[in-house]
Amino acid sequence: VSVQLKGENGQTFNLKTDKNGKFSQIGLSGGVYTFTLNAPATGLSNFTEQHQLQGDQDNEVDFNFKAIIAQQAAAHPEEEEKQKQAQNNFKVMKQHVDDGIAKFTEINTLQTQIHAASADQKSALQAQVKTDATAAAQDFQQAETMVGEKDTKNHAIILANLGQAYSMTGQYDQAVAAYQKAATFNPEAPTYLNMSLAQVNLAAQTTDPAAASKDVSDAGASCDKASALDPTSTTKCWKNIAIVLTNKGDFKDAVAPLQKVTQVDPKDAQAWYLLGTADVGLIDSKQEGDKMTYIIPPGTADAFQKCIDIDPNGPYAVQAKQNLDALSQMSGGQNTSEGDTGSKKKKKH
Repeated sequence: VSVQLKGENGQTFNLKTDKNGKFSQIGLSGGVYTFTLNAPATGLSNFTEQHQLQGDQDNEVDFNFKAIIAQQAAAHPEEEEKQKQAQNNFKVMKQHVDDGIAKFTEINTLQTQIHAASADQKSALQAQVKTDATAAAQDFQQAETMVGEKDTKNHAIILANLGQAYSMTGQYDQAVAAYQKAATFNPEAPTYLNMSLAQVNLAAQTTDPAAASKDVSDAGASCDKASALDPTSTTKCWKNIAIVLTNKGDFKDAVAPLQKVTQVDPKDAQAWYLLGTADVGLIDSKQEGDKMTYIIPPGTADAFQKCIDIDPNGPYAVQAKQNLDALSQMSGGQNTSEGDTGSKKKKKH
């Protein structure tokens, strides 16, 4: 119980009872003091009572907390009912959140199994992931309806989890909406980072070029917000955008995010490898007489070489070396006249 003592001279002391319900304050001068008691979780609210205290001696003041709570409840039965309802809502909300988190744990186990599963086993496991994620989303939806209006912290946590569940089901538009609501309650770097990933996945889903371009732009804006709150999230956020775009085959839009990552962290071997890979996807060709000439974007070979230099024995070095060899062979062009056994095209006579 919070106990406030306020003297006639305006001097105020704020105390709390111990586990036995006792409180004490030394050094009080004599006079009339107003005692104000509060314990919101129990229904005890702003109970006040005045007591005359004597100076230079011990003073003992007793309160029967249970009796005061019962007295206030009898005087305001609607407040007691409201308090009980709030406590019940919190219990139900917490259970829904716990159930949703438990389903996330199951999903993590399933995803581990998917990585090790054979091709014919993957589809069933992936279907179970979607089922669990859908159930988790329903739990978080229910929990959100039971959060108190002023409980911004739990609103933000539950909505961020809801966004994650929607992303797992591929409902990226709803995921973005959930993350946006979460950010209005509590703007945090992880929320913007996950929102960015949902936005770029939404771009990968759409067949409308204008809509896709806007979603990619929105994803970048979310990365900027995440970076402003936590600079360490910058490379992860922009790399996520680039990986999704690369997997989609949108190499052109993947280049700028990867360039940003390599500027922020020039020692990121993976980023250099991905940048080289995106540039390879932009290689064009033109026919000049009997020869096919390849137009390789500037910096492509440099990106692979930097990947090798940074981590020569790393997971990307072997592929980077293979790509360098392929680029070297392409730099001289390719003879397409008949009789060239290595050519892919033959000149028609």
